[in-house]
Amino acid sequence: MIDLFPTTEEDAADIIRAHAAAGTALAICGGNTRAGFGNAVAAASRLRSTNIAGIVAYNPGEMVLTARAGTPLSEIKAALSEHGQMMAFEPMDHRPLMGTTGEPTIGGVFAANVSGPRRLVAGAARDSLLGVRFVNGSGEAIKAGGRVMKNVTGLDLVKLMAGSHGTLGFVTEVTFRVPPKPKTEETILVADLNDAEAANAMAAAMALPVEVSAAAHLPMTVTWKFLDGTLPAGEATALRIEGLAGSVEARADKLANAMAALGTVLRLGSNDSAQLWREIRDVLPYADGTPRPVWRVSVAPSIGHQLVAALRLETGVDAFYDWQGGLVWMRMEADAEADLVRRFIKALGGGHATLVRAPEAMRGSTAAFQPQPEPVELLSARLKAKFDPAGIFNPGKLAGS
Repeated sequence: MIDLFPTTEEDAADIIRAHAAAGTALAICGGNTRAGFGNAVAAASRLRSTNIAGIVAYNPGEMVLTARAGTPLSEIKAALSEHGQMMAFEPMDHRPLMGTTGEPTIGGVFAANVSGPRRLVAGAARDSLLGVRFVNGSGEAIKAGGRVMKNVTGLDLVKLMAGSHGTLGFVTEVTFRVPPKPKTEETILVADLNDAEAANAMAAAMALPVEVSAAAHLPMTVTWKFLDGTLPAGEATALRIEGLAGSVEARADKLANAMAALGTVLRLGSNDSAQLWREIRDVLPYADGTPRPVWRVSVAPSIGHQLVAALRLETGVDAFYDWQGGLVWMRMEADAEADLVRRFIKALGGGHATLVRAPEAMRGSTAAFQPQPEPVELLSARLKAKFDPAGIFNPGKLAGS
C-alpha cells in the first residue's frame, strides 16, 4: 500500500479531490497503531495525518487544547502533564494488544472514540471533543464546533466525526477539554468475589457518595498478569478513588469499610494504583503476542457476567470486566464465534460487540462491528453519501460503509 503524507490541510484536500475525481479509494489513518482493527479496507493508497502535527493553541487556564490531528499522543500528554491537566477519557494504547508499532495520534484517538476506565464517570472521548476540522470526500475543508462549551455551533457534527473511523472525513485538527489531573489516587481491592458477586459489589460502590472513578473485576485467570504478578492469587475487584490527598484518604477509608462486609479488602497506593489502571486500560492480559480473537463487548453492567457465563457453556472464553462490568474484554480460545456472541447479547437485552483482534483469515469472514438495525443502516448510508459522495474514504471499514 502506498502511503501519502500531506503536510497541510490544503495538501490533503488536493489529494482527496484527485482521488474523488478518479473514483480511487483511500485508506485513512494516523499512526496506524490500530492496524487490523475493523473490517478490511479495499484501497491501494493510505492517506496519513502524521505530518499535519503540532499543538495549535493551549491555554491551561481555559482548560482547552487545540492540536493538529497528526500530533503524537505522547506530545499532548507531556504538555498537559506540565500544567497538571489530563485527557479525562483516559485513551487506551492499542499497540500491546494489536502487536503494532508507531505512535498514536490525537486525531486517531478521536476518530476511533478511544475511551478508557474513567469513561463511566467522565464520558467517552467524544464527550470531551469541542471542535474539529476535517476535509470531506469532495476535498472541502470544514470546521465545526468551537473552543468553549458555550459555542454549540456544529456540535452534532463534532460528535458525528468522533467514532467515524475515517469513513466520513479526513480529520486535520481537534479541540478538546483538558480538566485538572487528580493530585493522587488509591485503589481498593476486594478479594475473592465471583463474577456475579463482583457486579453487585461494583454497583454498591458506585452508589456510595465516595466518587469512585473506575471499577473493574479481574477473575483469577488474569490477576496474575497485573502489577508484575504481585496481586494476591484469586479474584480481585478494583475500585479507584482520585483527588486531593486528604479527600482521597477519607473517601478510601469509607469505601474500604463498606466493602469489608463483602470480602477481604486490600489497598493500593498511588503508584501501584496508576500502574494497575494503565494495564486494565491497555488490556494487558491479552497482549500476549498471539492473534487469538479478542472482543470488546459493551452491555448493561448487570449482564456482563451473565453473557460470559452463557458463552462458557458453549465455547472457550476468558474475560475480565471494566466500566463497572459494562465493558467486557473477551479472548476466545479458537474461533471468534461472532454469531454466538451477538446472539447471546441480543437475548440478554442488547449491546454491541466489536472484534478488535483476530487472525487475518478470520477477520475477512467476520463483521468486526455490530450490525446496525435497518433504519440506522439507511441513515448511515445517507450520511456517508453526503460527506463522501464518491465513496473513497475507508470503503468497507464499518459495516454498511
